[in-house]
Amino acid sequence: MLSGFLSAFRTPDLRNKLLFTLGILAIYRLGVSIPTPGVDYSAVQYCAAPVNNTGTNAAFEVLNLFSGGALLQLSIFALGIMPYITASIMVQLLRVLIPRFEALYKEGQEGQAKLTQYTRYITVGFAALQSASYITMARNNVFFPGCELPVVPDDSWYTIATMVLTMTAGTVLIMWLGERITERGVGNGMSLLIFTSIAASFPGVASAIWNSSNGVSNSIIVGIIVLLVIAAVVFVEQSQRRIPVQYAKRMVGRRMLGGSSTYIPIKINMAGIIPVIFASSLLMLPQVIVQFTGDDAGDWALWLRDNVANPASPINISLYVLLIIFFAYFYTAITFNPNDVADNMKKYGGFIPGIRPGQPTADFLSYVLSRITAAGSLYLAAVALIPTITFVVLGLSTSIPFGGASILILVGVGLDTVKRIQSQLEQRNYEGFLK
Repeated sequence: MLSGFLSAFRTPDLRNKLLFTLGILAIYRLGVSIPTPGVDYSAVQYCAAPVNNTGTNAAFEVLNLFSGGALLQLSIFALGIMPYITASIMVQLLRVLIPRFEALYKEGQEGQAKLTQYTRYITVGFAALQSASYITMARNNVFFPGCELPVVPDDSWYTIATMVLTMTAGTVLIMWLGERITERGVGNGMSLLIFTSIAASFPGVASAIWNSSNGVSNSIIVGIIVLLVIAAVVFVEQSQRRIPVQYAKRMVGRRMLGGSSTYIPIKINMAGIIPVIFASSLLMLPQVIVQFTGDDAGDWALWLRDNVANPASPINISLYVLLIIFFAYFYTAITFNPNDVADNMKKYGGFIPGIRPGQPTADFLSYVLSRITAAGSLYLAAVALIPTITFVVLGLSTSIPFGGASILILVGVGLDTVKRIQSQLEQRNYEGFLK
């Protein structure tokens, strides 16, 4: 591996791409520490201290994790990349409901560029709404319950408007930085920004586990569990079901074409991290509702807090598993259409050995996809729950912003980036037939 990195930096073109990517990531981390105009940064630091804070809501801890710690600091990058992710997922889901979006998707590069433009517009709208919501929560001390200092001392409309515009512009800048990495750097820019945000939380998570009771043994156990989960994630993410496809021979002019064999690769986890993000987002709603009830919460709010909003409760865990399974099937059905695959195979003379072309092929693909998605959804649920169950057994706080979703993202982005670097190295080191 070390020789691979040395080879990457010896190649001038690839070295420039790597340095460009690292430079963009450094700019992103710099923006995380720049406070938004109108925020009393000293008050934020005072309220964020454990001795002055009675406990941040778990929902905000997760959002703070994906923003790299920028949310609770109310920095210019407080929203992180989440508005863009939400907009991207919404555009993909709208392809089922809006025929125009589906037509654009099938037009190729030009149509997908139009969908990307729509995604950017939706991102700006989401960023404006979320920034206004977070500023309102910060003014009402929802981020730091129990802290007496106001983090936004000036509540004039001019100050609030400036903060909303700044945070929205910060999201647009993050989106632009991610696109520049994708275009001129190495790897997927948006994924690498999320990777950087999560990796930045590692020192704080390790410190929280180390400073707990039985810190040494807890750190060793958590470290072993994390390594086992990483190994399982790498194994499953690399696994796929290969459905053989045979293409019949046909005459085109005076040439005989076809007769080749290939396969359709179907990954065990077709939906990726999306089901976990969707399930976590929905389970945040009860936590936010309980947070807004205040001190005069009724019996229903107390029950919601103890049974649904509590990550260690059986109801919360059961809902989490069911939502992950549901969204795994839902998202897989959107991204992989067996009927389209069967039609394309039939159009070009392809068939699965032993299966008739057309509808029987679509039925066979649906059957295989349903069985694989069942295994993939259970795998996602297990990976998402193992860290939480480990924290409960060890007596650690379940609000520690580190879990299966973080491991899935880190390992997935890491594997994808390493593959891209490896492919570029193979292209440049391939000598060919003529030396």
